[in-house]
Amino acid sequence: MSKGKYYMTTAIAYTSGKPHIGNTYEIVLADSIARFKRQQGYDVFFQTGTDEHGQKIEQKAQETGVTPKEYVDNVAGTIKDIWDLMNTSYDKFIRTTDADHEAQVQKIFKKLYDQGDIYKGYYEGMYCTPCESFFTESQLVDGKCPDCGRPCTPAKEEAYFFKMSKYADRLIEHINTHPEFIQPVSRKNEMMNNFLLPGLQDLCVSRTSFTWGIPVSFDPKHVIYVWLDALTNYITGIGYDCDGESTEQFNKNWPADLHLIGKDIIRFHTIYWPIFLMALDLPLPKQIFGHPWLLQGDGKMSKSKGNVIYADDLVKLFGVDAVRYFVLHEMPFENDGVITWELLVERLNSELANTLGNLVNRTVSMSNKYFGGAVTATGAIEDVDADLKAVVTAAVEKVEARMEELRVADAMTEIFALFKRCNKYIDETMPWALAKDEQKRDRLSEVLYNLVEGITIGASLLEAFMPETTERILAQIHAPKRAYDDLKTFGLYPSGNKVTDKPEILFARLDVKEVLEKVEALQAAQAPAAAPEKAEEAVIEVEEKPEITFEEFGKMQFAVGEIIACEEVKKSRKLLCSQVKIGNKTKQIVSGIKGHYTAEEMVGKKVMVLVNLKPAKLAGVLSEGMLLCAEDADGVLSLMTPEKEMPSGAEIC
Repeated sequence: MSKGKYYMTTAIAYTSGKPHIGNTYEIVLADSIARFKRQQGYDVFFQTGTDEHGQKIEQKAQETGVTPKEYVDNVAGTIKDIWDLMNTSYDKFIRTTDADHEAQVQKIFKKLYDQGDIYKGYYEGMYCTPCESFFTESQLVDGKCPDCGRPCTPAKEEAYFFKMSKYADRLIEHINTHPEFIQPVSRKNEMMNNFLLPGLQDLCVSRTSFTWGIPVSFDPKHVIYVWLDALTNYITGIGYDCDGESTEQFNKNWPADLHLIGKDIIRFHTIYWPIFLMALDLPLPKQIFGHPWLLQGDGKMSKSKGNVIYADDLVKLFGVDAVRYFVLHEMPFENDGVITWELLVERLNSELANTLGNLVNRTVSMSNKYFGGAVTATGAIEDVDADLKAVVTAAVEKVEARMEELRVADAMTEIFALFKRCNKYIDETMPWALAKDEQKRDRLSEVLYNLVEGITIGASLLEAFMPETTERILAQIHAPKRAYDDLKTFGLYPSGNKVTDKPEILFARLDVKEVLEKVEALQAAQAPAAAPEKAEEAVIEVEEKPEITFEEFGKMQFAVGEIIACEEVKKSRKLLCSQVKIGNKTKQIVSGIKGHYTAEEMVGKKVMVLVNLKPAKLAGVLSEGMLLCAEDADGVLSLMTPEKEMPSGAEIC
């Protein structure tokens, strides 16, 4: 019997390029939750997809010489292939270029306009023609464009705006009365203190400076801007109709039980999206969880260009379930996680090959060696059995409690604690010693039965996280699939059943040096070709600036920083937002270098930083310093990096 519906979604992936492992983490995390809910007996509908409109897509399509639709078709296909590679069990993959979605977005926009929530105005500010971007006076740097450094002129762009402030008080009340609505709590506090309580500005919901988007039905020179288009996928994908003809699926599944998103887009999902829903007179989702980021560790995987970790590369080296294990188990609930090749190998060897793989292999092998594969309960019980059974049966409720809080890593820890207890049980009972005494044959049989039963329950609990591994384990011990509620009862493995006579190694131990050699070869094959050498270096005429005194120079603080995370600034064509570790502190620095580096390339680089630059907002994003770059006569930028390996925080003098 179903325990009821459970509708969950991921954020839809932006089709600007191939997703890296940090992007892929979200779909694997969502899949583990969806699978666990299904296992418990919920009627799950799990939706994911792609966000395919916007100026950036239009520009990338132009650069590659294809239409925007051709461009997004290709990238959306790549994203879907990776989601499938990772064995994710989504029920629907929506694309914002789907005809039914586009039609509903147009109807939603018209409805909100007709009821007075959307009005026409102007997006006004200082305009940079090359960047096609507006900025406020405070966002300019020395009166020039913060992206490209060129002069800006006063200008306007006609746009439609949504009256956010109309619903702000209602949203604040909802958040205060529904403590589970935004998780973790730190995300809720951030939204309340930084955005809602200071007061909301009206939101621009259309643009005229590009054409790749859904046209406003009654004013087609406007296209509907990103968030009103993208966020509504959560209702259009299950059959919402703005005219009141929504499908049975929508009526059954809405409101969503969980929106799973990255912490970087928490504002759009916990402020804009609920307000849109209020305006449409629809219930709000029950919970929005902003998960942390998976970061590349200590720069070792970002030393050369193009050295980004992709899921398909990881799968080639480690296999699907090993990658799923790592990204799920190594991510803390609230803080960012770190991935390195060395850590991957260490976890695979210690947890997967040793704790789990060795346990299954030893148990199957001993069952074959001593009893021809037959696993029989004899009733020859001793005191040590009670603790094993208690740990195994308690694991079910512990995993359930962790998953209820979306603490997936903790849930997996509980499962592996079960496997470790089984390994300890082998050491305590010493089956090889029991086998030497014919009078203890019944006891030996009981020990092996307890191990097989413990493995059956543990492997069944592992199904949501490592489904292929669960299938392989249960196949080796010939354990029939067990209902979730039956996992709380020890002793249901059919006595007299036989395990396989050919035990399979689940996870082979790896040599870290061999893995790193394969990684190096993989990166070399993916690295872009070196640019041809110039016959003669161009001479640049240096524009002299007013002299400064040594005292004035001494006021500037320069240091080595390490970029630990980087993302594109969505409102800008040129800006990247980097999290830069400088000694024991981390600063957020926005730089106009998107045309010269990708966000992925930035992570792990050691850079030179002007540390004590007065903070300023660029394209609405706070910047707390400056990355130093060199620029040639053609405008090509190169980050200034230390010649020798230097620690983060080293003073530049």
